[in-house]
Amino acid sequence: MANDDRFGLDWSDDELDFIIVDYFRMLQSELNGMDYNKSAHRRSLVKLIGRTEGSVERKHQNISAVLGELALPTISGYKPLPNFQKSIIDAIERYLTRNPETFALQQPVAGLGEAPNLFIEPAPILESVVHKDKEIVRLIRKFDPVERDFKNRSLGKAGEEVVFMFERQQLIAQGRSDLASNVRWISQEDGDGAGYDIRSYNQNGSERLIEVKTTNGIQTTPFYLTRNELSFSKEKPKEFRICRLYDFAKKPKMFELMPPLEKLVRLEPLSFSASFN
Repeated sequence: MANDDRFGLDWSDDELDFIIVDYFRMLQSELNGMDYNKSAHRRSLVKLIGRTEGSVERKHQNISAVLGELALPTISGYKPLPNFQKSIIDAIERYLTRNPETFALQQPVAGLGEAPNLFIEPAPILESVVHKDKEIVRLIRKFDPVERDFKNRSLGKAGEEVVFMFERQQLIAQGRSDLASNVRWISQEDGDGAGYDIRSYNQNGSERLIEVKTTNGIQTTPFYLTRNELSFSKEKPKEFRICRLYDFAKKPKMFELMPPLEKLVRLEPLSFSASFN
């Protein structure tokens, strides 16, 4: 039973650890397509830690907010609530450090077949720089979602496969089966280095040279853009496109970016080449 005397008191480390473990159990069930009952989980936590149902639900939303910053999937229905305390950041850091397999959370990826129901939605608007709390910045640097997505070969390949199938299906639906049969998955057939992943076509036969960027995070999760990809976008501005897939672990969504990319995203150098001559 909830203890009203605890209203307004900070959550203890043990309480936060309990709710975070429970959150990830629910998330895993959701990603695996298994039925679970949020209300039952919430009531169990109320009995275990003595907090009110409202307090437990708000904490679930705080967890969603932090996971969104880390480009990790979140539970449907727990809308991110960004006004969280440092203690929730510390607790999530403890959990992720002890459970690194969490970063692999996603739905099972099917082989070549039909692409998910996708449509090309508007890209997010470039906004002014938002200065985040130093603790969340520290957490993002430790579990860098940009680098993690870039190094996740299986995620990248799965995203490319979805876009490859999507492009073929779009052309078939437009009555251009002849072009659909010529769509090529360049990064798989020829290897990386071309500056793009998929060669497709518009309905009129003009080329679409697509670089696919995939994340389990939200629409505005940053991504790596290599020097080669940026140069190629300037060489082929009419043909080049970035297809950005996000929320990939649950229900993939997509938008496109076309050159000049500098007008659509903020480009920041992340590393340097160190030499002696």
